[in-house]
Amino acid sequence: MSSGCGSSSASTLALAYAETHPERVAAIVIAGVTTTRRSEVDWLYRGMAPLFPEEWYRFQQGAAAGSQKPNRDMVAAYHRLLNDPSPETRLKAARDWHDWEAASILLADPQGLPSRWADPAYLLTRARIITHYFTHGAWLEDGQLLKNAARLAGIPAILLQGRLDIEAPLVTAWELARAWPQSELQSLPHAAHSTANPHMSAAIVAATDRFRNFLQK
Repeated sequence: MSSGCGSSSASTLALAYAETHPERVAAIVIAGVTTTRRSEVDWLYRGMAPLFPEEWYRFQQGAAAGSQKPNRDMVAAYHRLLNDPSPETRLKAARDWHDWEAASILLADPQGLPSRWADPAYLLTRARIITHYFTHGAWLEDGQLLKNAARLAGIPAILLQGRLDIEAPLVTAWELARAWPQSELQSLPHAAHSTANPHMSAAIVAATDRFRNFLQK
């Protein structure tokens, strides 16, 4: 058996694995809980728009490149641009995608941008992976991970959620905790979505240390 730790989109992968192979999982730590429901993706790439009107306008303008009509599905539009034959088009789309994500990150945590975002190759790779997964709904039935949470019975977990997390609002972590009696939800008042936040990183270390000691007994 093994223990698992995931944050943001990786929490979807951790939950999917644990629900498929619960007998192989001893404990889980998740930071920034997401389950890749359609409502969660829609929130990220449309629902947050009223909070960041200027950034949303630029995000829309970027999605319109090469298109003759407005794009309602921003994920699909950027997925197309990120796989365009032109390297310049792909790189601009990757930067526009991350500029939109940065708006919510920087509001809650001015130092929250990962240093790797300075690397254009990393931006392109990350944006292509994200849009590929989201375009296919992470290959999950909508709401599947919450519906099947009973399969996690007996697996202890610590769910770490930044109270200032705009990208992944607390509601998903709260719903998962209600469906998973062996989980413990910790709402961190001074953290957002970034694991680089000192409050979040300290909580992750404390949670993994706690399970390490538990598993060694």
